[in-house]
Amino acid sequence: MNRQSIVSVCIAASLAAAGSAAQAEGNTIKIGVITSLSGHAAESGAQMKAGIDTWLRVNGASVAGKRIEVIYKDDTGTQPDIAKRLATELVTRERVDVLAGFVFTPNAMAAAAIADQSKTPMVVMNAAASSLTARSPYVTRVSYTIAQSAKPLAEWAYKTGARRVFTVVADYAPGIDAETWFNNTFTALGGKIVGTVRMPMGSVDYGAFVQRIKDEKPDAVHVFLPNGQPMVSFTKAYREKGLDKANIRFLGGEGWGDEDVLKAGGDSLVGIYSSGFYSYTRPGAENARFVEAFGKTVNGKMQPSFLAASSYDGMALIAKTLAKTGGNSDGPTFMKAVKGYTSTSPRGTVSIDPATRDIVQTMYIRRIDRQGTKLVATEIDRFDNVKDPAKEAGK
Repeated sequence: MNRQSIVSVCIAASLAAAGSAAQAEGNTIKIGVITSLSGHAAESGAQMKAGIDTWLRVNGASVAGKRIEVIYKDDTGTQPDIAKRLATELVTRERVDVLAGFVFTPNAMAAAAIADQSKTPMVVMNAAASSLTARSPYVTRVSYTIAQSAKPLAEWAYKTGARRVFTVVADYAPGIDAETWFNNTFTALGGKIVGTVRMPMGSVDYGAFVQRIKDEKPDAVHVFLPNGQPMVSFTKAYREKGLDKANIRFLGGEGWGDEDVLKAGGDSLVGIYSSGFYSYTRPGAENARFVEAFGKTVNGKMQPSFLAASSYDGMALIAKTLAKTGGNSDGPTFMKAVKGYTSTSPRGTVSIDPATRDIVQTMYIRRIDRQGTKLVATEIDRFDNVKDPAKEAGK
């Protein structure tokens, strides 16, 4: 056996031992959260942390007679090697009972290997690649998959009259997933994709791309970009080139109803459509309570994004599951209890698919409207009990 193999065996043995030892540490449940607290995705990490902290402040930091301790670790962005190292440290040194967080899919994929070796439950609060939960039987997800958003959007677009669509996505895994699921769904219904463009990551000038869309004269443009400023910049180019006046509908995914996008985009966003599971402007008493509590957590500095909502729900899943197991966080016991999970959330009713450990939820079609001085994401249609289409297709 070579040196590298010996090291791998030793690490695996250490992880397995740590996973077993974590269950015996008395009256504390330790949750190790890996998220992006610095770097280009620090705002996403801040939303995730605030969602978790809001749940703790509202519900208390204990479950099944045990104190909850949350340990935050900063992966600094899309850094799978760092995420894997942090997951290893959390399991072997901190003896955490549950791994959680993960803004980015590559980081979650890397950590899933550690969860699998140590049999540590892992609750994904954002990373959206469909294949993630298949990496280990100890992984569950409370956010969504790209397919869960793109497929209903394509169905809604066709149902409401679109027949020719141009697709524009950022050239990275989530963008390609969005392109694949939207295009395949739309064409299967009888629609036509008249053009597809994958834009380089880091693009800031979208004028040429938008002009190409206008020249094709589609009924709609389907857009998937990283959250935040890229979305705003593209929408402004869409207006400046007159695509709205040419009656080319704008179709986006999750994130278009978040406060940072609404504030930065302003009236350039009015009239665009998106598919997603949460916006802070959505109606209902459950969401109103969450928004109010979140505001107190962050001292009114920001409104909750979909990341905050899914992280809040992630804590709810962990607590409800541990209550069900009597505080037993042993991997097989915890994951067996997860499979029966259902709850009322700020986003609506959610559950965990026992076959895939992915979330089942309502996906909303929203239109950005101005109501007085505010922009809101008005829910105009809904698709209930949506499972991950990628896994449904694989059955």
